[in-house]
Amino acid sequence: MIARRTLLLTALAMLAFAANSLLCRAALQQASIDPASFASVRLASGAAMLSLLMRWRAAEAAALATDWLAVLMLWLYVAGFSFAYLTLSAGTGALILFGAVQLTMFGAGLRAGERFAPQAWVGLGLALAGLLYLVAPGVAAPAPLGALLMGVAGAAWGVYSLRGRRASGNPLASTARNFLCATPLALLMSLLMQGQLQLQTQGLLLGMASGALSSGLGYVLWYAALPGLGALRAASVQLLVPPLAALGGALLLAELPTLRLTLASLAILGGVALVLLSRARGR
Repeated sequence: MIARRTLLLTALAMLAFAANSLLCRAALQQASIDPASFASVRLASGAAMLSLLMRWRAAEAAALATDWLAVLMLWLYVAGFSFAYLTLSAGTGALILFGAVQLTMFGAGLRAGERFAPQAWVGLGLALAGLLYLVAPGVAAPAPLGALLMGVAGAAWGVYSLRGRRASGNPLASTARNFLCATPLALLMSLLMQGQLQLQTQGLLLGMASGALSSGLGYVLWYAALPGLGALRAASVQLLVPPLAALGGALLLAELPTLRLTLASLAILGGVALVLLSRARGR
């Protein structure tokens, strides 16, 4: 059984992760901010929130070495995520992101010598087939560039997550430093794309909410929930994020899910679930 505290923390974290898709899509759908500025505001606000939380908890970051690969992957994730949502719906974007993250991490496991049971290979094949079906050309297919950018964002987040596993000590301090160091990269991107600058109050507020609340506070909630979940539950519970984003998109952004998205969701999420179950039995 999962303790009530862990269950509450997990639920809030998953809602925060899904909210990232909804906030970004809402800001770009209304043209109240450009993607580069959204990425900059999100990273800067996340860094500010995490720094405040560190001071409140008296966490120490000075002794931490900066992982520049993690910083680069964080920036690539946020940038790809922001530009992808120019053309993707909230649910489609979350599904591509989640699928790319999990496939990247499974691929890293294979490269590291992890052996998968036949059930896991079936699951990987099913998830990959679902992802290919989702982005295949057709009337209901998502925009190719948006799908590509979200796939890159998912791969970057997968690598960032793998780097985070190696980090020792305080995950809050590590995340705060990564956000802080990635912010100048986003600002430089905004400077280079200043010809497309679009910044209204609503877009600025949505970007700040995404960075400070959904990202910064969301990650803290997730780190607090992880000790009570275990590896399998932590991986499995993230299956909830794409459906939550799709539901939020339908209710708040009038983005009704298509048959293609529904079938692809069943294939991708079902395939990932098969892999997770197989790995749990193997261990």
